[in-house]
Amino acid sequence: MLIELIRQDYRRHGSSTFNAAFLSLLLYRFGRWSLQRRSPMARRLLGKLYGVMNVFVANITKIWIPPQATIGEDFHIIHAEGSLSIHPDVVIGDRFGVMHNVTIGTNMTDGAPVIGDDVFVGVNSTLLGPIRIGDRVRIAANTAVSTDIPNDYVAVGSPAKIYPRLGPWPDATALASTAHRKRAAASSHKSVEQVP
Repeated sequence: MLIELIRQDYRRHGSSTFNAAFLSLLLYRFGRWSLQRRSPMARRLLGKLYGVMNVFVANITKIWIPPQATIGEDFHIIHAEGSLSIHPDVVIGDRFGVMHNVTIGTNMTDGAPVIGDDVFVGVNSTLLGPIRIGDRVRIAANTAVSTDIPNDYVAVGSPAKIYPRLGPWPDATALASTAHRKRAAASSHKSVEQVP
């Protein structure tokens, strides 16, 4: 299971071993795995190894995902050019996409965000405090969120203004089939033009 998660992270982040996002997730996976060891001695030794590696990886990549944080499947750091900081108590659902220069953490009080599935967070955004972010939420660039956001809403601005989605989210299958039909039509159009 761990190896498959690492393979998926590798593919999702450009199939590049030295991709900053992939290295950070690899370190997160190792740290999470080391915390789950039964032997206290193994946990301690692996924890020390994690700590040494984290000093280098976090300072080079500027991405800090502590192993205590819970992240779902298909976690995607879209641009790893800036920083990403996630609090250890954060819980993130599946298919989470995040841009650079994002902070997800506490608001100088107890409690950290709990984030649903299919959420996107834009560049330079912050999610702070014991808040709940629903499923299929979009958080725009430069948005400061410190209140709950229900399912299928969009947050924009600082402080965040929350708006309902104007229409349904596009179905990924429908988008893929539309793109396939357009490519097929374009290639058949080209082949018709080539016939003398």
